[in-house]
Amino acid sequence: MSSTVPASTSAKATRRPIFPFSAIVGQEEMKLALMLNVIDPKIGGVMIMGDRGTGKSTTIRALADLLPEIEVVADDPFNSDPRDPELMSDDVRARVENGTELPVARKKVLMVDLPLGATEDRVCGTIDIEKALAEGVKAFEPGLLAKANRGILYVDEVNLLDDHLVDVLLDSAASGWNTVEREGISIRHPARFVLVGSGNPEEGELRPQLLDRFGMHAEIRTVKEPNLRVQIVEQRSEFDQDPPSFLEKYQAQQDEIQQKLVSARDRLPSVTIAHNMKVQISQVCAELDVDGLRGDIVTNRAAKALAAFEGRTEVTVNDIQRIIALCLRHRLRKDPLESIDSGYKVEKIFCRVFGLPDPEANNSATNGVGQLSAR
Repeated sequence: MSSTVPASTSAKATRRPIFPFSAIVGQEEMKLALMLNVIDPKIGGVMIMGDRGTGKSTTIRALADLLPEIEVVADDPFNSDPRDPELMSDDVRARVENGTELPVARKKVLMVDLPLGATEDRVCGTIDIEKALAEGVKAFEPGLLAKANRGILYVDEVNLLDDHLVDVLLDSAASGWNTVEREGISIRHPARFVLVGSGNPEEGELRPQLLDRFGMHAEIRTVKEPNLRVQIVEQRSEFDQDPPSFLEKYQAQQDEIQQKLVSARDRLPSVTIAHNMKVQISQVCAELDVDGLRGDIVTNRAAKALAAFEGRTEVTVNDIQRIIALCLRHRLRKDPLESIDSGYKVEKIFCRVFGLPDPEANNSATNGVGQLSAR
């Protein structure tokens, strides 16, 4: 049993305007990777590498703002789902088992920024040992992982973050739970979030062991086309001058994308991929000498998410072609002096295995992604 607390209209009125996701142009690869992770968070997050000032944080905030409100247990610090036991904290689950009525509220999906200087206690949360010993209760101060549950956790300059912290984030993202242990006291809570890391390749790459654990790797470049640059500048100026009018102009497109994402989540469990395509995906991974099986798993998941987004229940070869470079380019073995392959090597092997014409050297590995542009 639960009682719903209506969302506060005053909170909406005072919320800072956020640039609409549907108005962002020129970064289709990044937008595609983010949307697929929202449809299926088990893809494992996105690593976005690219030049400074290319709209990485703007795009991620815009995506979080685009997502529909979620139902949470009103008095729970972990954004527990009032209906799904897998997304409930242990305390909420115990209350449900005891037949306690849960107060339910609706809230926007949060995008939590993780600062570079964050400590492990700030990220994971802390246990108040003194209070635990004196009062016999598990006094827990939630951290950023608790706040990010069922939301988006964004780490800018993730390549400059301490490796140990990156490990903690990736472990939580993979397991869906965060466990804090201290002095024999153990507390855990759900931590299901879409992990998004970004960085500038000039400042160094992540270690391959960590990079491999990000589901997808999107590369973004500064837009070179003069007319497109002018369009981006004019859009930004128009938004800054009159945010409400600009948001109203894109509201219909925002609603359309939101509905497609919601429908895709519902459709995802029924999406299938033919056995021979799974074999071919694994053949591509084997020929690229990709370590482990993460590449195979993520490629299958991402292809299904793309099919679901486009309203289909069967994966096509084109679906795989559009996401395979995003899923594999950062898993290739490379010379330490080389930068991450742009995707041409992946595309070349993919076309050979799937019996498609060999791509020309100047072709992008993400041909067809532009079809997803929300215009």
